Amino acid sequence: MRIVVLAGGIGGARFLRGLQAAVPDADITVIGNTGDDIHLFGLKVCPDLDTVMYTLGGGINEDQGWGRTEESFTVKEELAAYGVGPDWFGLGDRDFATHIVRTQMLGAGYPLSAVTEALCDRWQPGVRLLPMSDDRVETHVAITDPETGERRVVHFQEYWVRLRASPDAEAVVPVGAEQAKPAPGVLEAIAAADLIVFPPSNPVVSVGTILAVPGIREAVAAAGAPVVGLSPIVGGAPVRGMADKVLAAVGVESTAAAVARHYGAELLDGWLVDTSDADAVAEVEAAGIACRAVPLMMTDLAATAEMARAALALAEASR
Repeated sequence: MRIVVLAGGIGGARFLRGLQAAVPDADITVIGNTGDDIHLFGLKVCPDLDTVMYTLGGGINEDQGWGRTEESFTVKEELAAYGVGPDWFGLGDRDFATHIVRTQMLGAGYPLSAVTEALCDRWQPGVRLLPMSDDRVETHVAITDPETGERRVVHFQEYWVRLRASPDAEAVVPVGAEQAKPAPGVLEAIAAADLIVFPPSNPVVSVGTILAVPGIREAVAAAGAPVVGLSPIVGGAPVRGMADKVLAAVGVESTAAAVARHYGAELLDGWLVDTSDADAVAEVEAAGIACRAVPLMMTDLAATAEMARAALALAEASR
């Protein structure tokens, strides 16, 4: 079975671990969000790609859900001693090595997709991990600066990590997405898939950014395989992070039904909501999307595998 998953970072990575447990023989291709990518200290950092790679490869910091296990921060401390910032983005020493290798390979002329494949040779994540594009795309957020009162645009990482999404997001813009092309293999994987999954990743800045690359949304809409999504909103609130802030910026309520309508029946065949949102099932189905209520909290691997099995069952029922 060929499964394609459009994934962001922590939520997507943890769901993928459950999917592997549910269907260990599946051929899984992950199309990873690169809109969160940022250049720091002269290095190319790809947070979502690395989170998927580390999580599935056994190197993730399980408590945080991002970064390396058994990490130290000597380089960060030395940079701070020189007065070199930013100091709000926590790159650890082990993590620095990944970004150094990536930046060297990009500088030598390798595209991001080839670099990602080379990095995965070490981690053996058990999936084919593809960046959504080899081209540079960066998600930016328009805010009113809480210190100056002026409207300005910041990189998504600054909004999410330094500001902790405290100012309202007034607009979310995937800069460069309109000019980007899907990375090699992305459209082919979608066309050949037996199932396409939107995991409980951020629908605006993760899955939404992937779909913003010309050709990807169209390929998903035209795919012969069923497309099933899992709600990242449970009981009217994001399971993790501050997705409600960026949902508001695009005029979408923080409800399981509203996110399903945001994707729309032109993309989704099926949508899973949490049992606490069972009253949303009728609303989602009225929008032309098959819907079921199942437990959607990724409390452990077994619970996450059950979520994946529920997605597979809904896909089979909607064929």
